[in-house]
Amino acid sequence: MGKNINCGFFPTRRTLVINMSEEKLLRKLSEAVIACDREAVVKAAQEAIKKGLDPVKAIEKGLSEGAIEVGDKFDRLEIFLTDLMMAADAMKAGLDVLLPLIPKEKILKKGTVVSGTVKGDIHDIGKNILAALLSANGFDVHDLGVDVPTSKFIEEAEKVGADIIALSALMSSTIGGQKDVIDYLRETGKRKKFIVMVGGGPTTQEWAEEIGADGYAETATEAVKVALELIGKKRS
Repeated sequence: MGKNINCGFFPTRRTLVINMSEEKLLRKLSEAVIACDREAVVKAAQEAIKKGLDPVKAIEKGLSEGAIEVGDKFDRLEIFLTDLMMAADAMKAGLDVLLPLIPKEKILKKGTVVSGTVKGDIHDIGKNILAALLSANGFDVHDLGVDVPTSKFIEEAEKVGADIIALSALMSSTIGGQKDVIDYLRETGKRKKFIVMVGGGPTTQEWAEEIGADGYAETATEAVKVALELIGKKRS
């Protein structure tokens, strides 16, 4: 009767200290990404390793949380494109520290994406934002650049084993290039192999449905959420 018994319902003081320490480290990682501070991210990642924090947790609950907040800030027009790109670079620096410590079989890659701006269109800002946010959220992104021929999207997607083909178009005169890629996939019998997402200024949900795209989003942050949802459905 006199024994001090912990039945598992109440955390011990040691558990509380560890949890608080983890929370602090995860917050450091997240806040460093939000601050676009590459050096601080690296330092926080190294500290997390030194203190035995699971690198997978450091990425998912630290770096990625920061990246999501940065994306939301960009959508709310609270930060500029340069800030977004700097935050993506800071997160990459953290990933460079943490990923080598994770056994290959445990690396939680969300999916592989081939992205690019369609034939005839040389605008790349929207595409670059999306690529940065997808990378920051665990996707392996293969960016083909601008003015990409229809067949190149499919060739690269097959080469890298892509889950998603993301098609950007920033001019109303070039959005037909998005339809061309989907039509090409149908004609070659490869439509079911890839998720196709479309985006860019002149695109709409109605347009996406009309050409048979799997996903559309108005902003890059929304596009990441749509990509995660579509990947989940495909794999289930």
